[in-house]
Amino acid sequence: MSEYELRAARPEDIDAVLAFWAEAAEGTSISDDRAGVARLLERDGAALILAESGGGAEGEGEGEGAILGTVIAGWDGWRCHLYRLAVHPAARRRGIGTALLDAAHARFAEAGGRRADAMVLEHNDLGQAAWRAAGYGREEQWRRWTRPLDAPAGPAA
Repeated sequence: MSEYELRAARPEDIDAVLAFWAEAAEGTSISDDRAGVARLLERDGAALILAESGGGAEGEGEGEGAILGTVIAGWDGWRCHLYRLAVHPAARRRGIGTALLDAAHARFAEAGGRRADAMVLEHNDLGQAAWRAAGYGREEQWRRWTRPLDAPAGPAA
């Protein structure tokens, strides 16, 4: 059996995905909850890609079926967006992140996408190095602007 398998997440994976992100991912978002992930899977069941232990060479805490990595490959019909690329600390440097990105890129190419962008936290040096190694570059002219949809209209504080 191979070391890991890639597959689309299913609704029954939600709790394990959230626990994995709490352990392996940098930062949190207001949508990092059961309802948010369920909405993602309902809207686009192929967007959340998992690397799951296949029972081959296992590291600490990697029983068969354990989540080793994730990426959200969001396609809105116009742009390709990548979120939540994370690999379990005990499973890093084994090609899992590269395999997840290859799967995301294939999904985008099949949909007609031409360029992908990634959300990377400013202080996440490890993440920035991984994205750079995957051929991504920072665009200094852009800044992310956000607004919670339940916030009142008007100038931000």
